[in-house]
This record gives sequence, structure tokens and C-alpha cells, in this order.
Amino acid sequence: MNEAWGTVVAISGEEATIRMDDTGCGRCRQPGGCGGHQGGLFCHVPRTFSVPNPDHRQPGERVQVVLAGGSLGRSALHAYVQPLLALLAGALGGSAIAGEAGAIGGALAGLLLGWLLLRRAQWRWRNDRGLQPSIRP
Repeated sequence: MNEAWGTVVAISGEEATIRMDDTGCGRCRQPGGCGGHQGGLFCHVPRTFSVPNPDHRQPGERVQVVLAGGSLGRSALHAYVQPLLALLAGALGGSAIAGEAGAIGGALAGLLLGWLLLRRAQWRWRNDRGLQPSIRP
């Protein structure tokens, strides 16, 4: 189970908007650290998520947000590995059929197929509460 802390910033019906705390390895400003929290181009906007709020938490409360075990790995598999494999399969298939031009066309077709499979997975799991973040009671 993946866990992180955040603060409720707004309530909208049965949903709470949570602003997540800045987390990381703690080596942001040290040599060898990624520098991710030094105020770069993409680092100054706080991350917020809309999460079901069954316990009616109020703005200002600190809460622990959890993801079910395995949901992060499954999402990463569908978002990264599946489109990459479809792209490679398309390129190999196209190359076998029509050489270099076929490889380019096959790669584009494979990438499109990977994107469509990702959209299908997103559509299929969009209402599965077990795969969405929740507030720990």
C-alpha cells in the first residue's frame, strides 16, 4: 500500500481536494540530489487530487492518502510498457513487410494501438474505487 500525507483544501459534494505535501528523498539541495524542489519550472505548483471524502473531512485537516497495493504498478504497466511494446511490435512487423518505410508506418500504427489500449484500460477502470486514492480513516 502506498501512502502520503496531504491537507484538505476544499470540499465539493462527496469529494475532497487534497494538496499533497512535498515529499521525496530529502536530498534536493545536496550534491547528487535531483534538485526537484528548488523552484524550477515545473516544481512550484502544488499537487492536488480529488478524493472521495466519506468521513466528511474539513478544509485544513491533515489526512493520509493511500493507494491500494498493486494499483500503482498496474497503472505504470499500462501507461509505459504496453504502448512501448506495441510500438516495437509495429516497427518489427512493418519492417518485415516493407523495409524502412514499413518500420516507420508500423511504429506509428503500434503507438496508436498502444494509446487506444491505454484509453480502453482507463475507461474500464475509471469507476473502480479500489484503484483510486482514498483517505485513510
